[in-house]
Amino acid sequence: MIYGILFEKIQDEDFPPGYYYAHIPTLGLTTHGLGIEGAREAAKDLICLWIAEKKANNEIIGIPPEIFFSTLEIEEDAFQSA
Repeated sequence: MIYGILFEKIQDEDFPPGYYYAHIPTLGLTTHGLGIEGAREAAKDLICLWIAEKKANNEIIGIPPEIFFSTLEIEEDAFQSA
């Protein structure tokens, strides 16, 4: 099966530089790793654990749908100050 993964660079100061989130939208899961490859490996491990848990509980594992991704640019003047 092929699962879509969205990578996002982590900007949180609590993380060392170079870490990325790996979001798996179809499963509602997120993990992280060092660099995109580290995040990809963490996502693979997480998906495998998720599938194993589903199989252990005799739950149905559906076929992942297509994933489309886009971005939107929001001008700074669109933000209002409180």
